Parts: sequence; C-alpha cells; structure tokens
Amino acid sequence: CDKESRTEIQLLRSQKATLIEILSGDADFVLQHADARSLLSLHGYQQVKACRIPSEKVTDLLDHIIQRGPEAAKGLLELLKEKDLQETFPRLDFIKHLQVNTSSSGRTNNKEKTSSHLVNEKQLMTVARAIGKCWREIGRSALDVSSVKLEQIEEDHSLHVERVFAMLRYWQTCQRKKATAAHLHSLLSQGEWALPSESIDFLLRTD
Repeated sequence: CDKESRTEIQLLRSQKATLIEILSGDADFVLQHADARSLLSLHGYQQVKACRIPSEKVTDLLDHIIQRGPEAAKGLLELLKEKDLQETFPRLDFIKHLQVNTSSSGRTNNKEKTSSHLVNEKQLMTVARAIGKCWREIGRSALDVSSVKLEQIEEDHSLHVERVFAMLRYWQTCQRKKATAAHLHSLLSQGEWALPSESIDFLLRTD
C-alpha cells in the first residue's frame, strides 16, 4: 500500500492511548457499533468480546482494526465522528478536527483520469467471475496480496466470487490512483496464472 493509505492507520496509532482512555467508558457500545459496520472479522469480534477488562477490550479492538488495514481504519475514524458516539463520549470531539494527509492526491487526480480510467466495482465483479480456483495464487503472485490477507478474506466470505471480489477490492484500495483498468489487465495477463484474454480484454475498452 502507498503512503496515503497508511495515514489513517498512523492517525489511529498516534491517538491510541487517548482513544483507549475515552472509549473504555463503554467498550461494549463501541464494539457493537464497530461490528455493525463490519469493521471486524467474526473471529476478531469474538476475540474482542471475550475480553473482560474494558481498557483491554478497546486495546484489542483498535489493534484488530489497525491490522485489517486502511479501509477498516478509515471506517473506525468515520464511526468515531458519528452523532451516537460523539454524544456518548463528548471527549471524542477532537477526532472531527484531525486531518488525514491526502492533500497531494487532489491536484494530480484529473491528469491521471485522462491517461487511463480507474477500475470500477462492476469491472472488478466481472473479473472476479472469470477467476477460478487458483485465485489465491493470482492474489499472491500477480496482485502482491499477502497470505495473511488472503486467509482473512477467506474467513470473512463464504462464496468464491465474493472472496475474489474482496481480494480485488483490497488490491484497488492499496493501489489507489494506480488501480487503473489497464494496470489490472497487465497484471492478470502475465505469468503462469494469466487469465484468457477474452475474460479480461473488456478492461481495455474506453467506452
């Protein structure tokens, strides 16, 4: 993942001690809200729920979300800004004023879009349907997704196509502005796990 996607995680890490102190006031309330937003895997939820001491529960919750990556970290920061949590924990007000450092991305975005369009969810789902049982090998060798992340995806989703789609979405999140249809096509048409061109050539169409 690039630096931008790590900034949400860095923000959570830097505020961890403060958040543990504030959220320990009602750790279960935070856990239920985080679970409602699917910020934890089932295993992670059960692990955190089993903690008896509120401060440990919040520590485990934050650690688990940080480990899940930038999307979960961003989801938690958004959750902490919500009215329910702001009313329950008035001291969380400071979260609304924290800035995630993405200032550089806005300026270059327009140039990037014209050279090659970013891949969209519909295209990712079409690709997901084209990938068979060797999806893990494709994830590891072509898309550079770690084995730990692939295991987590497998645990979170029971249907094959949903697993592959989640893997592609994770790649897209990590790549950010580099997640173009042309780039994905290039990665999936190389090496021993290359997909047949008829399955992925639609990615090169500009319409």
